[in-house]
Amino acid sequence: MSAISYIEENDTICALATGMGRSAIAILRVSGPQAVSIVDGIFVGKKRVAHMETFTAAFGSIVDEDGRFIDESIVLVMRAPHTYTTEDTVEIDLHGGPLVVRSVLDLLIRKGARMAEPGEFTKKAFLGGRIDMTEAEAVMDVIDSLSKSALNASMKQLKGQLRDKIIELREKLLYETAYIESALDDPENYSLDGYSDKLDQTINYIKEEIDKLLRTADEGRLIREGIRTVIVGRPNVGKSSMLNRLLGEERAIVTDIAGTTRDTLEELVDIGGIMLRLVDTAGIRDTDDQVEKIGVDRARDALNDAELVMFLVDAEKGLHQDDLDLAGQLGGKSVILLINKIDKISTDSPESGRLEYIERLTDALKAAEVNSLKEIYTSARTGQGIDLLQNTVREMFFNNELGNEEDGLMITHTRHKEALVEARASLDRVQESINAGMGEDFYTIDLMAAYESLGRIIGQSLEDDLADKIFSEFCMGK
Repeated sequence: MSAISYIEENDTICALATGMGRSAIAILRVSGPQAVSIVDGIFVGKKRVAHMETFTAAFGSIVDEDGRFIDESIVLVMRAPHTYTTEDTVEIDLHGGPLVVRSVLDLLIRKGARMAEPGEFTKKAFLGGRIDMTEAEAVMDVIDSLSKSALNASMKQLKGQLRDKIIELREKLLYETAYIESALDDPENYSLDGYSDKLDQTINYIKEEIDKLLRTADEGRLIREGIRTVIVGRPNVGKSSMLNRLLGEERAIVTDIAGTTRDTLEELVDIGGIMLRLVDTAGIRDTDDQVEKIGVDRARDALNDAELVMFLVDAEKGLHQDDLDLAGQLGGKSVILLINKIDKISTDSPESGRLEYIERLTDALKAAEVNSLKEIYTSARTGQGIDLLQNTVREMFFNNELGNEEDGLMITHTRHKEALVEARASLDRVQESINAGMGEDFYTIDLMAAYESLGRIIGQSLEDDLADKIFSEFCMGK
């Protein structure tokens, strides 16, 4: 049984809606049929909570059962059904001391409320019909957003754009199913002559709309979770320095000793609204050092999972066979070749040897059939070329070399993608039945299967245990 599967509709719940810890203000949220009466019993002010109109506030004091003062407070009353949970809701603003917050929460519980489970306020909003499941998930996505792109994608879902599209497609499926059933029951008034061709056109439209959404699934995941970006190169080419430069802080240990980095180090960095999940790796080379070898193996594993590779070479020391060997392992990857430590060599005139080895390396990368290749001269020490690197990452993203943030809807959850794939498969089966000349009554089975699959996205046909799992991942007070 999940953490919130036992929710009772008549429960009044309470929780801290702001972060736990020392702060100027803390907000407690109380929701349920007894919310107003419970807070009315602990609040003393010029107004009684029980007599307050909806969306009005009052200043006063919170007192315990014996009338002892606990804290000054402002209470805001919001009456059903026009609230977040669709129930009577009262918010209590207090000073943000942990002891004050704990004292008032204990008092609310003694008066008849219970502590809310994670996500329970949003689940009440879902059960009350105020939001659908995509909007509920978007609430947490907005809270968890780590970049502007992720926030924009979440806000589109929060505004109900995905819900509206899914409802449109489901209504078309329901209409066609109802028409077939009506024609089978009342053939005198509903004709099926030529209907298969019309149905085929409708299904093609729905499949096209599903395909549009599916094409955004990978991009949506990249925006929500961050583009997995791996910094690779042979030892001591400046990988950890580059990580520190992009992060703007000394996160990785940097020395002149080759092999300092022995394990992968992962950090999140926002580059112009694009979130990178940046992974610094051990230098990739053959080694007899068993500990370093483990780090090299982990670097190769990280490379296999990478969606973007920042491949560093040492401009001062030139090309090494390890660089060429590594280039041969980057087939199918989007690669930014960083010729690092450019500050250590003269840039007054081109050096034929340097140009030659860069050309050899880019030829090796092209021979490996990398997905895309950019070349930038950088210095992690001085910051030279970093602005160009950041702009290049953005350009690659918007040019669909990493994933393209489109202006339209974007699928950001795996379960949405799975439901769309299932719905499309059901529609494929309908068209197979049409092409095989089967009777119209066979169509309805798969039409309704597609209808149910799409319904899971917005929560219209969502199993209780899955709904509980989704809400249990929310933060407390939300």
